[in-house]
Amino acid sequence: MADRATGRARRSDHVAAPVRTGSGKPKKRVARSSKTARPALRLVRTPLRPRKDPAAITRRNLALLLAPTALLTATGIVMVLSASSVSAYAQYGSSFMFFNRQLAYAGIGILAMFAAARAPYRLWQKLAIPLLAGTVVLLLVALMAGHSANGASRWIGVGPVTFQPSELAKLAILAFGAKVLTAKHKKLHDPGHLLLPLLPVTLLVSAIVILQRDLGTTIVLCGSVSVLLFAAGARAKHLMWTGFAATVAGVALVFGESYRATRFFSFRNPWADPQGAGYQLIQGYIALGSGGWLGVGLGASRQKWQYVPNAHTDFIFAILGEEMGLLGELVVLSLFGILVFAGIRIAMRAPDTFGRLLAAGLTGWIGLQAIVNLGAVTGLLPVTGVPLPFVSYGGSALVASLVGVGVLASIARAGTGTASGKRAVNPKRKGRK
Repeated sequence: MADRATGRARRSDHVAAPVRTGSGKPKKRVARSSKTARPALRLVRTPLRPRKDPAAITRRNLALLLAPTALLTATGIVMVLSASSVSAYAQYGSSFMFFNRQLAYAGIGILAMFAAARAPYRLWQKLAIPLLAGTVVLLLVALMAGHSANGASRWIGVGPVTFQPSELAKLAILAFGAKVLTAKHKKLHDPGHLLLPLLPVTLLVSAIVILQRDLGTTIVLCGSVSVLLFAAGARAKHLMWTGFAATVAGVALVFGESYRATRFFSFRNPWADPQGAGYQLIQGYIALGSGGWLGVGLGASRQKWQYVPNAHTDFIFAILGEEMGLLGELVVLSLFGILVFAGIRIAMRAPDTFGRLLAAGLTGWIGLQAIVNLGAVTGLLPVTGVPLPFVSYGGSALVASLVGVGVLASIARAGTGTASGKRAVNPKRKGRK
């Protein structure tokens, strides 16, 4: 009897009081003893990874953008002095002729860059059409009544200063394309909305530049617009057909002029005409090969003694490789890589579609122009006469490139959102009303 009483007592320890349910029927709730009970399931809220401060992201992007720009510009000023000292003295009686001009252009470009960085980037959306119209007028003026050099009419002379409108055309066509694609971003699956009116405008500007005998700038213009279309989300098949048509047109342009065909065949085998079409590329090879790992020393180049044509403009990278060696070349390539990486980050964090497209186009412009120039100097691409951004001598190219960096900085300052386009919340302001 005692055992039965004890058993009933133990069983009563496991049975809890009945609980009323919603139907009114009592329901027994069984509880476990402390020895056999499982640990209760607790929903513990793990601390989320704190969001990065948007201001810190902006500072990092600006540093990645402006630091390589400053270093490349400074490198360009030094290399222009070294590469042009002999030819400048031979032509003008002063070794500092091109250096002084490049230094002045750099000062103007830096002021314009800071002005563009401080201005709201959406201003370019409003000025896109007037800027493009004015650029077309300047291109026509340069074509019909401009300053000519080496058979090309690309410059407008104002006293001792010359200006190349095709450099402004790069910025104008990108601002116009970003404006058009932003307005049609929901209709880009339709080829008509994708190509109109961007394609006719691009063809018009490219045709004028081609008439100025500047195929290299035309390649950069069309390539930048292609990057813009890719960033806008155009379909792959539309991009492939556009690229195929551009390739056919490029082949026709190359073989349509004898000097372009000569350059193309000399690129394939420069030793076939070592004293003619292949001379510049061969001398560039000699300069690059003479540099070794560490170079012959700054200012000690032998090829700049009028062996390499256009040593301070198109082929300045060859003189840089000779004087600073392979390590110096790798440093310059790394700076361009960091600059392009910063542009991609800025485009991903732009606050709106126009900013994203404009940043992508500007980054594509600088990166593509660097690839075309470096490919020509190293013999991987035909020689097209495209300057190396920030490094080669040329006021219009330097000022335009620095303005492009300024616009990227303006987008970076405004784009504190995440890659998805949503504006990030500052943790310090979280919870405030």
